[in-house]
Amino acid sequence: MKLVKSLILGSAAGFAAVAGAQAADLPVKKAAPVEYVKVCSTYGAGFFYIPGTDTCLRVSGRVRADYRYNTPGTRASDAVGFFTRGRIQLDARTNTAYGLLRSVVRYELNRGLGFPGSGTNGTITNTSNLAQAFVQFGGLTAGRVTTFFDNGDLPTGHMGTLRFSDSPDVDLIAYTFTFGNGFSATLSLEDGIERRAGLLRAGLTGPDVYGGQRAPDVVGNIKYAGTWGSAQLSAAGHQIRVANPYAIGTFSDTVDTEYGYAVQANVGVNLPMLAPGDALWLNAVYANGALAYITGGSSSSLGLSTGTVSGALVDGYVNANGNLSTGRGWSIAGGLRHYWTQSIRQNVFGSYARVTYSGATPLADFNELRVGTNVFWQPVSGLDIGVEAMYVKLDPRTFVGTGLPINSADHAWEGRVRVQRDF
Repeated sequence: MKLVKSLILGSAAGFAAVAGAQAADLPVKKAAPVEYVKVCSTYGAGFFYIPGTDTCLRVSGRVRADYRYNTPGTRASDAVGFFTRGRIQLDARTNTAYGLLRSVVRYELNRGLGFPGSGTNGTITNTSNLAQAFVQFGGLTAGRVTTFFDNGDLPTGHMGTLRFSDSPDVDLIAYTFTFGNGFSATLSLEDGIERRAGLLRAGLTGPDVYGGQRAPDVVGNIKYAGTWGSAQLSAAGHQIRVANPYAIGTFSDTVDTEYGYAVQANVGVNLPMLAPGDALWLNAVYANGALAYITGGSSSSLGLSTGTVSGALVDGYVNANGNLSTGRGWSIAGGLRHYWTQSIRQNVFGSYARVTYSGATPLADFNELRVGTNVFWQPVSGLDIGVEAMYVKLDPRTFVGTGLPINSADHAWEGRVRVQRDF
């Protein structure tokens, strides 16, 4: 019996040894390596490497909630309204042998009442907007991005709309030459359709029609950026082309194509001797036949309005003989930013604009003054809570054809409360 038991145990041990040896000879499949997201510190905070590539990506966004007030012009005008914006932005950057390759997409969703006081009643808009989408490669920039007519480094800090071109986004293709020591120059071809202030014609009750675009706006700048601030000189050429022919009796002909222009100079100065983050900025612009370079974009309403008074804002006026007279204007704007504490800052700002037309047009010359201030509290990084008040006065200098007396002026108050989170 003991012999049988010993044989059985010995056989079992032998089988176990053979099976173990065979298992050790089998191939073992290694676990796939884990792809960890790596921080990319080359381009600043928030960037990380896209796994498997040498491209760094930053995902950012914004949520803005505004409560707005504007002095209503009529009983039918809304005086208060809400506005909400959501923004998502992707910024991808790759270092190449030819320089930085950068691609940006910024998408915005907007909902709310158009700015109150305009005369509309209860009109809610819900829009999506491709605010920016561009590629930069070395000195080349192509796509939709902030116009090169403007200096995006100005520390403006206002919520409202002053009368100067405050960095609107346009479609363009441009090349920037970098000279070193903070100096650069840019030549840009930009979409002129986004810079049309409109046309008027004798005998028409409404606006005239711009002709098809045959040439883009040509924009150039010279810029300096340093530790003390930045300064820029810029100029733009704008085509004025009328679609409709003019007629005298049985005779009909086209209106000659004209070209308008705008020139601008600005400077932003850091003032750390007052408080860290303090800054001053000034901007001056003159336009002839390109008045949208004063307002910052195209004007479908063909005018500026305050209270019950309005002034026409057009690039040109076509008289009954087919002659086109261009509108001219200039503006000066500026402001000061001051940090009372690390978390509380205030901006004081204003602008003064003057628009004139030749004596051959019935359009009114006018002045506009805008002055305001705001205060922001930043309790934590990325969160701004602020309030703003602005005073606006529009003063036509000649009869405007609306039953208003000569030199009639009106004024209004605008206000905003804003809660904004950037991440």
